[in-house]
Amino acid sequence: MNIDAISMRMLSNIGVGVALADPESLTIGYRNPAFAAWFGVEDGAPLDQALGSVTRTELHEKLAVEEAIRLDVAVKRKRRLLTIETVIRHAESDGRKILLVECQNISRLRETEAMIDSYARIAEKKARELELEKNRVEKLLLNVMPRSVYEEYTAFGTVTPKLYEPVSVLMLDFVGFTQMAAAADPTVTVTELNDIFTAFDRIAEMHGCERIKTIGDAYLAVAGLPTPNPDHAGAVAQCASKMIRYLERRNESHPHKWQARIGIASGSVVGSVVGVQKYVYDVFGPAVNLASRLQSLSNPMEVTATSEFGEDGLEGLVPVDAGTVDIRGFGSTSIVKLQARGLVDLAA
Repeated sequence: MNIDAISMRMLSNIGVGVALADPESLTIGYRNPAFAAWFGVEDGAPLDQALGSVTRTELHEKLAVEEAIRLDVAVKRKRRLLTIETVIRHAESDGRKILLVECQNISRLRETEAMIDSYARIAEKKARELELEKNRVEKLLLNVMPRSVYEEYTAFGTVTPKLYEPVSVLMLDFVGFTQMAAAADPTVTVTELNDIFTAFDRIAEMHGCERIKTIGDAYLAVAGLPTPNPDHAGAVAQCASKMIRYLERRNESHPHKWQARIGIASGSVVGSVVGVQKYVYDVFGPAVNLASRLQSLSNPMEVTATSEFGEDGLEGLVPVDAGTVDIRGFGSTSIVKLQARGLVDLAA
């Protein structure tokens, strides 16, 4: 057996498709069995008929400027779609110019790549969903605890109770809410309450206060916690004043007239997460109790504070002496009513 016969046998048995074509007419002069099986063409067929995805004119144009061109050709055999990587290059045989066409079945490689891409897209989708879920959980937790407390909770799984001193506490309660809730459409009442508390949250944030919780129609906020604030008293006083002003303006255009009573007090509190299943961040201590009792001493749309709330830091507000009262747990206590400076001047 001579060398040519050996070469032909090798070309007939290798798993690579090979064909020889005339560079001018693009007619296939030879194709091995693998090429014939993939493209279904006989010797003498035009090369563009086998490739399908590229026209004769395009082949001529590309081969005129490129030494070799590469194509991924899709062919359907039975029910399976194959991807054949095809390289067409110029060559010479016995001094005659020819086109050498080499083909490899890369279907499994492309299928593997497609599968990897699919897994990558699924992984990216899951990662985005997990990130959205994490953000949703974070948002929910930040609604019930300050950010620094949330970060401690997520890092250690628990929150160490801490004493904060001094801080100022704001306790707000609506007048006649129970009667309003019973007489009006409960959906309307709750919607309005949600709107008002949302506005209160913005006011609290604007003045550096932290809303701790709402209990029915009651609203509890603190200044100086968890980050110390030397002007905690002024911050909580301004916050209370803005809440009253917001309600006054809102009542001018709404059928439901919301009237609040507010008590503010300074002192110490302990902050911690309470509960295991339905946990919530809460504060306890003398300042909370005193603010609650001062709130009950307020008239509608009035802010009551202890006499320690002087004019320092109360920009636009004036503490008006309201005498001394006996407050349960605190004894005889001097209290003041915080009023807008313009209102006090007019009264004088």
